[in-house]
Amino acid sequence: MPVPDPTPFPIDHVALGHPAEAVALVTREGALTYAALEDEVARLAGWLSRQGLAQGDRVASWLPKTRIACLMPLAAARAGLVHVPINPVLKRQQVAHVLADSGAAMLVTQAARASTLEPGDVSTGVAIVEEGKAKGGEGLPPSRADPDALTAILYTSGSTGRPKGVMLSHANLWLGAVSVAHYLGICADDRVLGVLPLGFDYGQNQLFSTWKAGGAVYPLDYLTPRDVVKAVERHGITSLAGVPPLWVQLVEANWSNAAAASLKRLTNSGGALTPRLVRDLRARFPEARLYPMYGLTEAFRSTYLDPGLVAAHPDSMGRAIPFAEVMVVAPDGSEAADGVPGELVHAGPLVAQGYWRDAERTALRFRPAPDWSASGGMAVWSGDTVRRDPDGLLYFMGRDDEMIKSSGNRISPTEIEEAVLAGGEVAEAVALGLPDERLGQAVVVVARGDGGAEAGLRERLRRDLPSFMQPARYVWRSALPRNANDKLDRAALKRELQS
Repeated sequence: MPVPDPTPFPIDHVALGHPAEAVALVTREGALTYAALEDEVARLAGWLSRQGLAQGDRVASWLPKTRIACLMPLAAARAGLVHVPINPVLKRQQVAHVLADSGAAMLVTQAARASTLEPGDVSTGVAIVEEGKAKGGEGLPPSRADPDALTAILYTSGSTGRPKGVMLSHANLWLGAVSVAHYLGICADDRVLGVLPLGFDYGQNQLFSTWKAGGAVYPLDYLTPRDVVKAVERHGITSLAGVPPLWVQLVEANWSNAAAASLKRLTNSGGALTPRLVRDLRARFPEARLYPMYGLTEAFRSTYLDPGLVAAHPDSMGRAIPFAEVMVVAPDGSEAADGVPGELVHAGPLVAQGYWRDAERTALRFRPAPDWSASGGMAVWSGDTVRRDPDGLLYFMGRDDEMIKSSGNRISPTEIEEAVLAGGEVAEAVALGLPDERLGQAVVVVARGDGGAEAGLRERLRRDLPSFMQPARYVWRSALPRNANDKLDRAALKRELQS
């Protein structure tokens, strides 16, 4: 397979150059050909340009997978704005944080969602627009933006606080699309089912990589695994991306032989596949090529495992994707030898521009690449420990931070703890991620008390936190352990609960 062209372009060019009559997007509102997609993007960009916004202003969208939600990343880029997609499952507190932190000048959403926001959640001067009104008028031609210009901010949870905004350029998004379309072998005949949230880097990339290859995307907001099965069968889906908890449910679902056989490609991110799940997926979908992957929002994607190696190396992360340099760095800064654990460091043009208005956290994660790096420049120091085998395959060994990874979501324990303590039901609490076969990790809260407040606490958190952040279990203690620095001893609690 030839090396893909590394020349970046403005991301709003990604769907250009394909047959006008080919189908590009199918949502509940109907199908759009590539000609219609380009027209709709141009008109939405033109509408945005007439709203009194300055170049570089942030425009947030808080929507399910509607047509506008799918077009907004390209339209905002074409209008010279910075798109801030907000996961539709987030509740008002998280949405308020993203709006305030990004300094968004506009929020495009639905009336029902806007009605959940309370006074003070949205700063004065922020325009709230219902998506049905975001259209009309003369369109804009493809942009001539600098590929290095900021065009999107994606919010990802941090281990010690509120979600932080990862700054992405046109080049980041364009080269991510080219890379994925290339190594997955996406083609014009592919029909890609988009079940991942568009606020996630990979959920958004499914649009871009499919359109770069000339295929068709079928975004889906699903409630049950059966919804996914029915969509695959109805549309003859050939490519499906998921996270481990979804795969567990899908291998247990009832599939017709025709629907299972239509899938030619399965891609996994948001958590590692277990060897057992790999076997189950290969048995359930024998016609599909399985691509395990590892990624960081700060660098989009780092590695993938070639499907031909999955059977022999089911626990491997694989090798670097196109345009990525992935290194295993020893504590002294040298390259770790084969078999020796080291920190995964990612360099190259997929590395993001840092965290929005957060120089301190940017300096911790984005640092110069090692002197021996082929790419040089700024690198993402992941904090994840990996090892490399003699064949160059990488294996994940552990995460240095305390992030909880549940159902493909990166969850800040601090954010959960703040929510637990906010109502006054308990005075001390620690949120942990414990191994769970279906979720990857389950959120467990250890709190000081006798459990009498649990029912009220659960009821309040159902209002205040999205479903994926809800604690699966509460453990009540009369006292919580502390370490030598008089801080709550998370490690001791985790060892106790895992023993």
